[in-house]
Amino acid sequence: MDLLTPDLGLFVWNLVAFLILLLILGKTAWKPILKSLKEREQGISDSLAGAEKMKAEMAQLKNENEALLAKAREERAQMLKEAREAKDKMINEAKEQAKVEAAKIIADAQAAIESQKNAAITEVKNQVGTLVVEVAEKVLRRELSDKAQQESYIRQLSNEVKLN
Repeated sequence: MDLLTPDLGLFVWNLVAFLILLLILGKTAWKPILKSLKEREQGISDSLAGAEKMKAEMAQLKNENEALLAKAREERAQMLKEAREAKDKMINEAKEQAKVEAAKIIADAQAAIESQKNAAITEVKNQVGTLVVEVAEKVLRRELSDKAQQESYIRQLSNEVKLN
């Protein structure tokens, strides 16, 4: 039981040793330990403040990026709209130009057809005139007194005539 209830002398010497150790540690070890703990606490609080500042900056950058993305999307949509409008305009201009050229080609073709038609009619008229003159010449050369003989001769000549 001596171990459980120490003597008063042992208790006093342990207390004196503890107080001396506490005084020595207070003068030499506690100040540097407390100083390093304060520095560590200050470093941690500075790091937390820096992290909060960085977090705020990141949020601001994120908002700015979202705004830039929205602006870029808007600009892209505008550019696509302008490109579509330019494409439609070019297509419409090409269609109009094609219509004008087609109308010109049709008009030229109709004019050529009309010219060829007129030339053919003129040629037919010339041939008919020539035939009439030839028939009249042959009729006049042959002086017929009988009208029936004259008509049969004209029929014979018209059968002989070759049309080109």
